[in-house]
Amino acid sequence: MKCPYCEYLESKVVDSRPAGDGSSIRRRRECPQCGRRFTTYEQVEVVPLVVIKKDGKRQAYNRQKLLNGVLRACEKTPVTLAQMEMLVMEVEVALHNRPEEGEVSSTIIGEMVMEKLKALNDIAYVRFASVYREFKDVSTFLEELQGLLGNKEK
Repeated sequence: MKCPYCEYLESKVVDSRPAGDGSSIRRRRECPQCGRRFTTYEQVEVVPLVVIKKDGKRQAYNRQKLLNGVLRACEKTPVTLAQMEMLVMEVEVALHNRPEEGEVSSTIIGEMVMEKLKALNDIAYVRFASVYREFKDVSTFLEELQGLLGNKEK
């Protein structure tokens, strides 16, 4: 690490400890050239997610937008806010763990959310699916319900 005072290219770490919420490391360093000490912070570089929408447009992933969709789907159901936040967090972890870094289709995100909602609450699942899959008429809605009922009988 380059010394900010004399610009010597080497320094030694005197002390390391977690900083803030534990997502970064605070390091005290000392320059062997001028003897002055300085602090650096090291943190994991997170690759930002870009969502490819159905119309082909790209936009930055927005956690709040996803959480709002789940909140609307779970309205007036026994699903707690903690469960909804856990669902969103699990989807985010799965997205960041995918081998394809950087870009993800909104279709993949929607399918992940529907899969988790199906296990959490049937009503929330159907509500989310009706918006996500853009049911055009009652028959497509009934097909989805029959598929859900068929899975419950097994």
